[in-house]
Amino acid sequence: MKKNLVILGAGESGVGAAILAIRQGYSVFVSDSTAIKPVYRDELKAHGVDYEEGLHSMDRILSADEIMKSPGIPEKSELMKKIRAKGIPVISEIELAFRHMGNSKVVAITGSNGKTTTTALTYHICRHAQADCALVGNIGYSFAKQVALDPKPLYIAEVSSFQLDDIKTFRPDVAVLTNITEDHLDRYDYKMENYVHSKFRIAENQGPDDVFIYNLDDEVTMKNISKYPIKSTQAPITMSKELPQGAYLANAKMHLKWKTEEMQMSITDFAIKGKHNQYNSMAASMAATALDIRKDKIREALQTFQSLEHRMETVATVRGVEFVNDSKATNVNSTWFALESMTKPVILILGGVDKGNDYGLIRDLVQEKVKAIICMGTDNSKILDAFSDIVPLIEQTGSASEAVKMAFHYANKGEVVLLSPACASFDLFKNYEDRGNQFKQAVKEL
Repeated sequence: MKKNLVILGAGESGVGAAILAIRQGYSVFVSDSTAIKPVYRDELKAHGVDYEEGLHSMDRILSADEIMKSPGIPEKSELMKKIRAKGIPVISEIELAFRHMGNSKVVAITGSNGKTTTTALTYHICRHAQADCALVGNIGYSFAKQVALDPKPLYIAEVSSFQLDDIKTFRPDVAVLTNITEDHLDRYDYKMENYVHSKFRIAENQGPDDVFIYNLDDEVTMKNISKYPIKSTQAPITMSKELPQGAYLANAKMHLKWKTEEMQMSITDFAIKGKHNQYNSMAASMAATALDIRKDKIREALQTFQSLEHRMETVATVRGVEFVNDSKATNVNSTWFALESMTKPVILILGGVDKGNDYGLIRDLVQEKVKAIICMGTDNSKILDAFSDIVPLIEQTGSASEAVKMAFHYANKGEVVLLSPACASFDLFKNYEDRGNQFKQAVKEL
């Protein structure tokens, strides 16, 4: 009998999982409660996958041997409650991909902030060293689809806490935990310990031959690391002290120490600037070192990497006013990093879907650097409560175009308009990319 796999959600990860599963001989049924995008519908048809859209047929779903769910489906949904009550095993796409990737290696990167940049930078280093690898997961291609259609000996994967929630055997050769700050607490019963547990799952199946890279300077990571029986070889990163093994900063230089290898590089040579990117550069360099990539290739790649779209992306300077798109800042800590790197007065565009934000984390930076806040969301009451006593100018807008025009009105030559919303985008936009693209379009229209 074929194993009966039901896949919930027909986005990038769901369709990728369906293609891999059908090629591995599973009986596959894809169910999506909304309309499936034409590009994904065409892929399902091309691979002969049985699917439904606009509904969930509970009888078919509850007869599954195993269920792969999209990361976007919350545990508290009625659908998941019924599945859990029946005791059907639930896995994530990264679990399915891992099962069928053979002898390939995987570097998995998670964290509340910096994971996308660290993943892209690790991939850039590997590609620069001529490694045959693929960029998968939350960034780029579905991991499962890559395994199915174009398998590689090495995968560089950005993985979210939602994907880690449903792993069973997933075991990265190199695991990176950039940091842990409050994020997605609405999905974790507003309990930080649940979210922390989810992040540490990245290392739970690792053994002594695997490598775990983490940030010694991250308070939440260090407060919790002793609770988890980590069996892998640890390679910490830090800015605060010299390490016998790992990566650290001293005298404006990055030092990498690994086994018998040692490397130094001036941080002024890093292509991406800012304190947070020094951590990202150390983590990516450490991951590449653990893969035995040569030091000269790491050094060259760190000098040629270009920052990502929607992450501290300079859009344009209009009449002396600089516009920066940091739409990927979907939590308060990301916005903290953005503000911390600012050297000019800031008009800050904030707001969207609040995920349990504590704006107290950025109050000092806002007071020091922000002269006006432009709210861009359907409910801005928490922002007003948090900052109305320290920022004299707070305006409310309902679109990217309106927010850009208002910010430009208040900005003077030599100042920065920073879109760093600290919130999810789903109230006014499809996703953070859509929000960033609308912001960039509005700046062009100035």
